[in-house]
Amino acid sequence: MNQAITRRFALALICMAVLSVSGCKNPLARDEKQPEPEAPVLVAAMTISPSQSHLAHVFSGEVRGRTETALGFRVPGKVIARHVETGTRVNTGDVLMALDPKDIKEAVTAARAQVEAAASQSKLASDLLKRFKALYDQDFMSKAELDRYQNGADSAAAVLKQARAQLTQAANQLSYCALTADSSGVVLDVRAETGQVVGAGQPVVIMATGTEREIEMFVPENQVEEFHPGAPFNATFWALPGITVTGQVRYISPVADPVTRTYKARVTLIDPPDSVRLGMTASAVSLAHNDLAVSRIFIPLCAVYQTGGTPMVWAIENQAAHLRKIRLGPVGRDDTIQVLDGLSAGDVIAVAGVHKLLEGQAVRIQGAEK
Repeated sequence: MNQAITRRFALALICMAVLSVSGCKNPLARDEKQPEPEAPVLVAAMTISPSQSHLAHVFSGEVRGRTETALGFRVPGKVIARHVETGTRVNTGDVLMALDPKDIKEAVTAARAQVEAAASQSKLASDLLKRFKALYDQDFMSKAELDRYQNGADSAAAVLKQARAQLTQAANQLSYCALTADSSGVVLDVRAETGQVVGAGQPVVIMATGTEREIEMFVPENQVEEFHPGAPFNATFWALPGITVTGQVRYISPVADPVTRTYKARVTLIDPPDSVRLGMTASAVSLAHNDLAVSRIFIPLCAVYQTGGTPMVWAIENQAAHLRKIRLGPVGRDDTIQVLDGLSAGDVIAVAGVHKLLEGQAVRIQGAEK
């Protein structure tokens, strides 16, 4: 009987110990529950794929004549006739414009009258000199008296010479009332109309002389190094598809325009066809680097992450975001910018929400398979 009671008491103690141990462990198990891992952030990304392009730039310009002359009257006056229009072809000696010659004709008449008066005085002085010289030879007058008549004859001859020069000058001014072409060419612009009063030397007709043709263009200062005398170019024309003309740089201005900050350049066309006319729109491409193609990488502006002076992007590697330094170039089209260094083909970068990412943060690319 005592053994049975003892056996039951020992069993009860064992049960109490088990329940005590299990009751202590259950609360601890609930308090030490491990936190759930953070879900990857969904990001929009792009894969870098470089584009092929040429180093050469395309410059737009206008077809001009090699020699362009601004013609004007050598005397002031009122325009009474205009014989040319823009685009008129003229030959040497053709009359382009004419001034009213009334006043100059009167000046010619006055100069002619002065010549006649001076000629009469010169003849009288010469005759007197001859008479008194004969008397001097016969010792009827002194040498001093003869010298006085000699001086009068010389003065009259000088006055006659002066009057004739003034007549020639007036006649020349009368001829200047007709503006003529010094050489054959094409009229580019007419800047005076009938009835307008113009000054001496004022440009009234702009002409392109000769047959040489050039392209005039204005070059940005960051591309002026492509232009040096003799540099080869290919020229195309908007109005003449399929026609390409070679050319060489003849001139590049050493000074930039103070307003546009561009440099004026001239490219001489080599044997252009007759269909290439003055005033046509042309495009010139440098041949110096025409055979060299380069790979250029452009990324959206929104992909650039910059908090200081160094631009960076978030590169996606092993499903995590990591900052990578890059070197930027010029801005491209459609809100893109060129990356000169730091990225290569095949790299994956985030292109949206770049200011919300953290270094090493797990990410999931939008559109990728889970």
